[in-house]
Amino acid sequence: MKRTLPPLNALRAFEAAGRLGSFKEAAAELHVTHGAVSQQVRLLEEWLGASLFDRYNRRVTLTPAAKVYLEEIGPLFERLAQATARYGVPETVSRTLTVNAPATFTLRWLVPRLATFRAAHPDVEVRVETSNGPLESLNEHYDVVIRGGPDTFYGYSMRPFLSEERLPVCSPALLARVPLRKPGDLRHHTLLHTSSLPRLWPDWLANAQIAALKPAASLTFDHFYLTLQAAIDGIGIAMGPTALVSDDLAAGRLVAPFESPRLPSRSYCTYVADEKAGDELVVLFCSWIEREGKGS
Repeated sequence: MKRTLPPLNALRAFEAAGRLGSFKEAAAELHVTHGAVSQQVRLLEEWLGASLFDRYNRRVTLTPAAKVYLEEIGPLFERLAQATARYGVPETVSRTLTVNAPATFTLRWLVPRLATFRAAHPDVEVRVETSNGPLESLNEHYDVVIRGGPDTFYGYSMRPFLSEERLPVCSPALLARVPLRKPGDLRHHTLLHTSSLPRLWPDWLANAQIAALKPAASLTFDHFYLTLQAAIDGIGIAMGPTALVSDDLAAGRLVAPFESPRLPSRSYCTYVADEKAGDELVVLFCSWIEREGKGS
């Protein structure tokens, strides 16, 4: 006979929430968000056609029928864990998470922070590929795509996690050689440009009300990360996105000679295909990157 089984991820979320008496604690145990546990429990309730929890402002309690259900399935999870250990099969199976992100963002923000994710989740292998192309042009189906936004794409959920502005940055050594006391002093410096972002300096100079300024020299690179590296090396002054130069500013590799004006910029967002939105590993990574973004 064909077995009729409920969605197993939903059953796992219910068992943890019922055993611990808390969606929050269940989320921590399962390494997912509170919302993911709630979503899985609702999925199970819809499948069963019955409520499992009585919900209050800050707590939940099992319904009488759900208590009986939990008493029956709880031992099954324990027996499954014991059987797994007995036959030498690892309880956690290594999984690969595929991420696609812009090259400069990956180099200057994501890579320096990935060690914290790997330390917390050593069983997860993260494969990062870089691309600046639009989301709809990607040939491969990635677990998480990082792009500017917020934008709306059919079949994808979007969440912003990191905001930024743009302002001039340079090395402290360059500033010591040729001081910058006011924006007009930029005429004594080399301005660093990126070919794919030709409007950064003209827009900033216009906002600083010195649109006609002629710098001592200009130097253009084809990749933004090269432009920023040239600024660190003291070659000239770049328009730095605050999110991507925050570590360099904190470490003293770069300084921001002017606090204003600042050019507004798009936020960094995660884009996840709808069919992957409930994946525990995807939820885990997106929750982590949002926490990192808030701390930047």
